[in-house]
Amino acid sequence: MAMQSLLDRMSGVRTVDRKVPAELEPTRLLLEDQRVPLLFKDLNGGRAVGNVWSDRGRVESALGLPAGGLTKALLSALASPRPFEEVKKAGFEDIVTEKFDLMDLPIPKYYPEDGGRYVTAGVAIAEFEGKLNISFHRLMVMPGNKFAIRLVPRHLFTMHKLAREKGQDLKVAFVIGTCPSVLLAGATSTDYEVNELEIASALRFIGLGEGLKVRRTKYGLPVPADADYVLEGRLTSETVDEGPFVDISGTYDVVRKQPVFQVDRMYRRKDAVLHLVLPGGLEHYLLMGLPREPVIFKTVRQVVPRVHAVRLTEGGCCWLHGVISITKNKEGDAMNAAMAAFSGHPSMKQVTVVDKDIDIYDDRQVEWAVATRFQASRGLLVINNAAGSSLDPSTEGTTSKVAIDATMPLGDQSVFRKATLHDGKGGNGDIPPGPLSSC
Repeated sequence: MAMQSLLDRMSGVRTVDRKVPAELEPTRLLLEDQRVPLLFKDLNGGRAVGNVWSDRGRVESALGLPAGGLTKALLSALASPRPFEEVKKAGFEDIVTEKFDLMDLPIPKYYPEDGGRYVTAGVAIAEFEGKLNISFHRLMVMPGNKFAIRLVPRHLFTMHKLAREKGQDLKVAFVIGTCPSVLLAGATSTDYEVNELEIASALRFIGLGEGLKVRRTKYGLPVPADADYVLEGRLTSETVDEGPFVDISGTYDVVRKQPVFQVDRMYRRKDAVLHLVLPGGLEHYLLMGLPREPVIFKTVRQVVPRVHAVRLTEGGCCWLHGVISITKNKEGDAMNAAMAAFSGHPSMKQVTVVDKDIDIYDDRQVEWAVATRFQASRGLLVINNAAGSSLDPSTEGTTSKVAIDATMPLGDQSVFRKATLHDGKGGNGDIPPGPLSSC
């Protein structure tokens, strides 16, 4: 579904009708309320939107999933990918041109020290020697219809390296403005042999009853038919300085020599809306973190059968801190769950394990569990000299990981339960009241 159609279905979309310059002002407006989608009618002469997927419920609704159903849907999609359907026409073919200026697009410079204007919601689609990969990569605008691309040493990096060894450029299509199923699949870490577009197709089918539709570009790349923009070109052997750029931690990433992406062709809808992901913002957190939660869930469930929910927290950039809800069978299960979580997501540096009666999406309830059920002398585990995340500016080669057991001890738990108006015999008797409206 095109971005405009998605926005038409959303409530509370805020519109900026005035002309907005490309540098810094979009960030100021997006920061005013990151929970609210913000549509720019005239950003550098074009239409753009940010804060679209900054809320879990909005992602679930767009995918036809019930509240809290995304983790299990992602688990199912990862386990059972579904073939996509090729179509003969797509909306992004409304306007196809090989003569354009990337500087005319509504691409912002987000922060003062950024190396330039950046595409932040671009999903790369590449095929090489029978392997297909989709993945997120930031793109810094350069003169001459080129981008500097941040290429970390994973699948697209491998494809580019193999192509270079054969003296070839790697053909790539960057998709901007597409279904959240594609965005989540693009942020998922999978085996090199896995086709992530089939994961996206399965995720759409679970909630919406229809798989993903794709259209082949001139270079033969399968692109989601609902895309607003497609920038098709070649990943070359040329390298340039890329950065600085604000990463997920809200701090500036360093300048590196990175490959150049030459844009040969631009496709776009007549009513195209360029998707903006605010660097270090809520939408950045969720799109990057949500696909890690089912992996953690699956890993923890291998050691503790009753896992109820997993959350990477916004306070930890949806990357570095997590909360897990379990029901223990024996003492020690909480620590086993924490160690499994670190295995499932090695970038995580702090995990808190709580009981089923704690709503892990309510930070006050989680902190209450730590305050009333945790003692550092028996419930704290510190693992030193571990490999951590390069996105954590405090890491110096290695990191320390912290596990907090905020679960009730087995046996008589009456002293640990929060008082409720229920009698404890059914209904919601085991669920503590919600947070106070004020303190």
